[in-house]
Amino acid sequence: MDGPIYARPAISLIAEGLGPFGAALFIGGSAGASDIALLRRHQITTVVNCAVNLDINYVQTDLGTADLLASGFGDIRYYKVGLIDGEGSPDTMMLGAYYILDGALRQTMPKRKTYPFPDGGNVLVNCRSGRSRSVSLVALFLHKQQPHLYPSLDDALAVIRERRELRPDEWFETPKPMLYAAAQRASEWIDMIEERRQPNS
Repeated sequence: MDGPIYARPAISLIAEGLGPFGAALFIGGSAGASDIALLRRHQITTVVNCAVNLDINYVQTDLGTADLLASGFGDIRYYKVGLIDGEGSPDTMMLGAYYILDGALRQTMPKRKTYPFPDGGNVLVNCRSGRSRSVSLVALFLHKQQPHLYPSLDDALAVIRERRELRPDEWFETPKPMLYAAAQRASEWIDMIEERRQPNS
């Protein structure tokens, strides 16, 4: 049975100084991710959506027909990872989510009309409530990217719970245990992948 859903900010600042552009990283739910004015106020240029059951349309084009959906680009660079909030997602999806978030922070945009996005800017990781899927992914990311600040996944999770205002009586599902376990396994795989990337000494 789910615990109570507490009121908390639409988005929460979790970490700063990430990636080559020194981005700030936020966690939020659907309300924050769909509030363009809020994203602009926090210089958020990129959204990584972890939720399979939540879509956000940032495309500005309106074709005015039921047969053709809008396509193109909007003000926000948008990445989608379809994680289930509970059982059902292969653990490899958390690994993929890690590299999508890493790529979102590191991409440099071509200087062409079809890529109207500036390099840099801050990043929001969201799911429906910003309590489980996004928390697991950001904990994994911080642990791997800033191990001097977050030596373990538990260290990263503790900071996220505080900054996202996740209260102790909801910790049993913030994040859901199977998602946290997936992050732990992904952490081990990342170590193996990165070790193989190192040049032979």
